[in-house]
Amino acid sequence: MPVPPRFRASLKDGVVLTTGVEKCITAYPMAEWQKLADSLPTGSLSRSKIRILKRAMFGSAFVQPLDNQGRISLPAPLREHAGIQEDVAVVGANNYLELWGAEEWAAEKISCQEQAGQIIESLEG
Repeated sequence: MPVPPRFRASLKDGVVLTTGVEKCITAYPMAEWQKLADSLPTGSLSRSKIRILKRAMFGSAFVQPLDNQGRISLPAPLREHAGIQEDVAVVGANNYLELWGAEEWAAEKISCQEQAGQIIESLEG
């Protein structure tokens, strides 16, 4: 999959791909992945919950390099999770990317836009 040029600089050291909470793939620059790994809760959750969280995060993670043409390979288990067949929507989410099947993203984008206004209003007052 070609990575859009504006994201390539932050992924030059490679990217960690893992299953998203929703039906997408999350793509973390190596530095952001390390920050996330280092910030896992320790005392606020039981040991069994921490183990479950680690298995979910790290057990489905793949480290992928960018090739010379700015592309990454999407592993089959992640493509299956996200329902990605052909077209991929690359969505910037501040410090990471989300990779969606084009049809799934179209529906999710509408839902997010509808909910964002309500969330903003609840924060304002």
